[in-house]
Amino acid sequence: QNDGFQTLSLSAHVGFDSLPDQLVRKSIKHGFCFNILCIGETGIGKSALMSSLFNTNFEDSPSTHFLSSVGLRAQTCELQESNVLLKLTIVKTVGFGDQMNKADSYQPIVDYVDAQFEAYLEEELKVIRSLFSYHDTRIHVCLYFISPTGRSLKTIDLLTMRSLDSKVNIIPIIGKADSISKTELQEFKKKIMSELISNGIQIYQFPTDDETVSEINTITNGRLPFAVVGSMEKVKIGNKMVRARQYPWGIVKVENESHCDTVKLRRMLCTNMEDLREKTRAYYELYRRCRLEKLGCRDIGPDNKPLSLQEVIEAKRLEFFLEMERKEEEIKQRFVQRVNEKAAMLEEAEQQASMPILTKFDCLMRMHQEEELKLGEKEKILEDEIAEFIEKKAVAELIQSQVSVSTPVVSLKTKGLQKVSADA
Repeated sequence: QNDGFQTLSLSAHVGFDSLPDQLVRKSIKHGFCFNILCIGETGIGKSALMSSLFNTNFEDSPSTHFLSSVGLRAQTCELQESNVLLKLTIVKTVGFGDQMNKADSYQPIVDYVDAQFEAYLEEELKVIRSLFSYHDTRIHVCLYFISPTGRSLKTIDLLTMRSLDSKVNIIPIIGKADSISKTELQEFKKKIMSELISNGIQIYQFPTDDETVSEINTITNGRLPFAVVGSMEKVKIGNKMVRARQYPWGIVKVENESHCDTVKLRRMLCTNMEDLREKTRAYYELYRRCRLEKLGCRDIGPDNKPLSLQEVIEAKRLEFFLEMERKEEEIKQRFVQRVNEKAAMLEEAEQQASMPILTKFDCLMRMHQEEELKLGEKEKILEDEIAEFIEKKAVAELIQSQVSVSTPVVSLKTKGLQKVSADA
């Protein structure tokens, strides 16, 4: 017995051992999907690497360095190798690291990853759903391109990877690794891994529990991050045309493992593609759990007993109705209060309108008398000012007349003196 079930032996062949073959045929017929997120600065070589990994030329327009915010550009295509069909979606960042303020550069990327989880969750929760034919856009792997500075990780790199390591499988890679020497490259790899560990950033580790790939995955985990070079240009070396980058000092072959890790990255992605998809489902389950808990869904009730979906829905409905009744009661009380205030205002207006006419006339007469008293006082003040002005005017005229009379006498005396002196 195993967990309460009996293990029995068959006396003859039944035929259910063909189930794996059935699953393989069904999967091949339906095809597979794989989604890659490429994060890196503009011009780091994201498009060239994608073309090199899948041996095809993905047509993509170059992006500018002058974007005001970070964006994401998705491109979906179908690839076929032998009889296996792969629907590949490549999502690349646009304008990442080009802004002056890089504090929130990672937020659009996090929002995009969450949006794909949310879209899948909405499809799951539909009454009529079609997950079998649904185009799954959840990100299976994130290739994070690190600039080949040879020094250390930038702050934006640490912030972005820290915000994504709980949502997606991160594989750090060094872009354009042919721009630094091999000695500097090895030291740079050690420094990157040391900084990732010290900052608590979790990156994807290739699984070692499968015996068929355990040895190679263990070796690969010790060589992270990958140092990659991408190019679709072909250079003639001997009698062969190989994809490479040609420099004045030599040629870097993309397919040569001693020159770069592009082939290693391709091999590890293809070998562990299903494990990456499985880890993505685990990240999605964590997102789904948190999302449903926020919506109030739970599996266990207050008495630690399991709850069915119907009980959860009924409890949420009851909670919703109670909340609606509470809000309705608040609205009613607010309405009654405003009606009472309006009634009081109308009553006061009616009381003022119903005052006796004589009372109103007396009030108006009293107001008229008060205005007359005020005007009389102002008139008296004005008369005093006029009298004072007239008095000042008379004094001024008298002074002016005296000045005009004295002026001719002085002039006559002056003329007489001048005549006497002339006769002498």
